[in-house]
Amino acid sequence: MGEANVRTIDGQTAEPPPTEERADHRPTGGGVMARLRVPRRPRLWFEVLLIAISYWTYSLIRNAVPEQKAQALKNADWIWHTEHTLGIAVEHTINHAVNSVTWLIVAMNYYYATLHFIVTIGVLVWLYHWHPGRYAAARLALFATTGVALIGYYFYPLAPPRLMPGGDFIDTVVVHHTWGSMASGNLASMSNQYAAMPSMHIGWSLWCGLTIALIARPVWVKILGLLYPTTTLIVIVSTANHFWLDAVGGILCLAFGLALAAAWYGVLFHRLPRRVAGVPKLEVVSARG
Repeated sequence: MGEANVRTIDGQTAEPPPTEERADHRPTGGGVMARLRVPRRPRLWFEVLLIAISYWTYSLIRNAVPEQKAQALKNADWIWHTEHTLGIAVEHTINHAVNSVTWLIVAMNYYYATLHFIVTIGVLVWLYHWHPGRYAAARLALFATTGVALIGYYFYPLAPPRLMPGGDFIDTVVVHHTWGSMASGNLASMSNQYAAMPSMHIGWSLWCGLTIALIARPVWVKILGLLYPTTTLIVIVSTANHFWLDAVGGILCLAFGLALAAAWYGVLFHRLPRRVAGVPKLEVVSARG
């Protein structure tokens, strides 16, 4: 089939947008065209407001969940016992080994406290500016990941390793007097101490890593993207803020978020067009070919 001539509402003719910009259709088996939900051009003021309100709501709900200390400690004991059964209970060894290298554990403390926000916001800005056609779907995956995590915090309170009585884990923020963690030190009263499952440090960092790896073109950038969640996993264990299985919970939350976004837009976000077409309203008047 040939391409259709199109006419704008003011009577002018125009060519259809390039293939990459045509986000409303995709080919499927048998040559049938399946309609997709069309990503809209993101608006900066709306996105800033949405992210601010969403994070405020997330923090409010997360910290409003009753701190069920007894149940959280009981669940921590179960997680620790399960990891011993699986032969992966090495968090204590890692925590003490890394803590013995002062410069390394101090760097990890600041990493844990800051990059969680900085990198996530940075990736959102990158998507917004350079990949606006993929931004909304990627943002939906991140928001859904975070939203479903709240269910875990409510129904499965879990103490981090550093708060386990008799566990002999080191709270590295307290010991080294570093700033920044909402989960330790003077800021502890402002945050729910028993919301360790799932780990959103893993959920968010893996979202960042996959987004960079799937969309960025330079191989070295893709590698850096994948190294970020890997390093984050080492950090959350070394600082005794999470068990390995908390990370698994974060991965499952991200899988839900990605699946929801793919179902909503009809395709995984990285397969959407890079840009949103900004063309006038068109009407088909003839066909050629």
